[in-house]
Amino acid sequence: MKSTGQQFQISIPSSRKNINLVEKFFHTVNDKFKLPEEKLHALLVSVTEAVNNGIIHGNKNDESKEVIVTCSKRGKALTVKVKDEGEGFKPDEVANPLHEDNLLRTGGRGVFLMKAFMQSVTYNNEGNEVTLVMKL
Repeated sequence: MKSTGQQFQISIPSSRKNINLVEKFFHTVNDKFKLPEEKLHALLVSVTEAVNNGIIHGNKNDESKEVIVTCSKRGKALTVKVKDEGEGFKPDEVANPLHEDNLLRTGGRGVFLMKAFMQSVTYNNEGNEVTLVMKL
């Protein structure tokens, strides 16, 4: 974990077994930010979904590629960026998990959950970096 003032960063190899490293990272970050439990839970769900998407869909579970998570706080906003080394995707092409054809699918809810818990979810032009903003 790297830390510069109010900004923290972790890079993990693209394996789902490393998700626990991201969770530990955010518990450490929260020692400084002191988020209420419900905000920390929402943050962990959202970031875990974003990192999983980066590992599975972006980096195709290639452990030689990394997912980089950066977290910073400015005023009353917490910003988390999750970047993978994949080719990206088009967010507007993600299937609606609430559509009746998708209700019984075991996956496909990550973007939906991020949007439910965060005040802002945006992507870079390539679609391989998501920016999550939570109002505090």
